[in-house]
Amino acid sequence: MTMLKLFGIVFFCGLLSPSQEVLSGLSCAISPGAMQNVLSDAILQNGLLQQHLQGLVLPNIMGEGGLLNSPTSITGLHLVKVQLPRLSVVLLPGIGVQLTIAAKLELSGNCLVGLLSELIDILVDVNITANIKCTNFESGTVQVVIEDCLCILGAIKIKLLSGLLSLSVNEIVLNQLTSTLPGLLCPVVDIVVNLVNIQLLGTLNAVIPVGTAGTIHYRLASLPFTSGLFLGLDLDGAVKQVGGSIIPHDSSPSALPPLLDKLLLLGLRQSFLNAALSLLIQIPPQTFTCTPEVFSGASHLQEAIAILVPAGCSTCHGTSPLSIKLMLSGNPLILLEENKATVELSVMIQVFIKHLDGPILNLLLLKADLGLNAHVSIAGGRLVLGLSLGSTSLSLESSDVGISNILNLKPHCSNLLVETLLPLINGALAVGIPLPNVLGIPLIKVDIQI
Repeated sequence: MTMLKLFGIVFFCGLLSPSQEVLSGLSCAISPGAMQNVLSDAILQNGLLQQHLQGLVLPNIMGEGGLLNSPTSITGLHLVKVQLPRLSVVLLPGIGVQLTIAAKLELSGNCLVGLLSELIDILVDVNITANIKCTNFESGTVQVVIEDCLCILGAIKIKLLSGLLSLSVNEIVLNQLTSTLPGLLCPVVDIVVNLVNIQLLGTLNAVIPVGTAGTIHYRLASLPFTSGLFLGLDLDGAVKQVGGSIIPHDSSPSALPPLLDKLLLLGLRQSFLNAALSLLIQIPPQTFTCTPEVFSGASHLQEAIAILVPAGCSTCHGTSPLSIKLMLSGNPLILLEENKATVELSVMIQVFIKHLDGPILNLLLLKADLGLNAHVSIAGGRLVLGLSLGSTSLSLESSDVGISNILNLKPHCSNLLVETLLPLINGALAVGIPLPNVLGIPLIKVDIQI
C-alpha cells in the first residue's frame, strides 16, 4: 500500500511513526537550546518559581536527643530564598517533556533545644524531576498534567547561631525534610507549570494583522506530541478579511517529518497558505494604454496583434492605440513538492480599442495560466514568498473581430505580465504572512524545508 502524501506547510508538535501520513510542506526548525531558554526564563528568571515557593511553610520538626540529650523542636520553618536554580529539559517519546529543576533552598526557623532557643538556618539541595504531558485538546487549547514528580534531597547544611549542633539534630532535620519536602514542592511545580502553559499557549492563540488586508487567528490544530528528537506544534489559523468574512480552508490535523538536529519543529499546511495568499494577493484590475512607456515589449505585442486582425475590419485600424486590461481570475493556489513551491495563478487579458466617438471594440480576451516559482524565506517573524515566472499557458476566450490563432502572442503576453503584473503581486506579498511568536522564541536563523 502506498503512503498518501498531503501537501501543505506545517508547524507541529507530534510523535511521528512510519505508519502516519506525512504532510509534505514547508517546515521550520529551531535550535535545541531555544525551548530550554524559554522555560528557564518563564519559570526561573521571571521569578515565577520563587514567587510560589515564597509562601512555603514546613511543619514543625520535633525530636528527641538534641544538645545534652534534650528534646528538640524546630518551629516556624519557612523559605527565605531559592539559590542557584537551574533548569533542564529532555524530550520523552510519546509522553511529553521531562523538566528538571535543581536549586538550593534556604530555610529559616526557630530551634528550641532544651531551654535554649535560637535561630536555625538550613541550606538544602533539591532536585525536582517532573514528566509533563499534554492532554485534553479542545478548540486549540491543551491542558498539561505532571506525571511521576520526583523530589530528591541532596546535601543539607544546618547552622545555629550559637554554633552548638549535635549529630542528632542533623539527623532529625534530614529525616523530616526528606519526608515532607517532596509533598510540598511537587504541588508548587504543578501550579507553576500550568501557569507557564497558559502563558505559552497565549503565544499560539494569537490574532495578528496581515497588513491592511485582514487578520490571522492562530491556534493549535491538534494535541502536541513529542519524539525523542523534536517537539513539533501543528498550527492552524482562521484567515479573515477586513469586514469579517473568513476565507475557508481544510483544517485537518497532520503529521511532520522529523528534523534530526533540531528540537522545535513548526509547520503550516498548504490549505492554510492558500487562504493566506488569497488574502494578500488582491490586485484590482489594471488598465493601461499599450505604449513603449508602459513596458518595453509594447510595440512588439501591438505589431503581433495587428497581424492577426482581419483586413476587412475597418474599425480595427486607426490612430487609437490598443488598451489592455489585466484581471486576476480565481484565487491563487500554492503547490508544495519536495524542495519546491509553485504558485498557480490565472489572469484574464483583455485587449481592446476605445474610440473617442464609438463603443469599445474587444479584439481579444485571453486567459493566461501562470506557474510561478516561489522562493520562501522568513524575515521579521513573517513568512515571505517571492515569485518569478516559471511557465505560461495562453488560451483564447473570445474575440469580437474573429481572431483565432494566438500562438505568436505567448512570449509578448509573458513579457507583459512579468513587467506589469508580477511586480504588483510581489509587492502585495512583501507584507508577508505573519507568524505567531511561538513560545516566545524569535524566528532567527531558522532552517526551512519544503
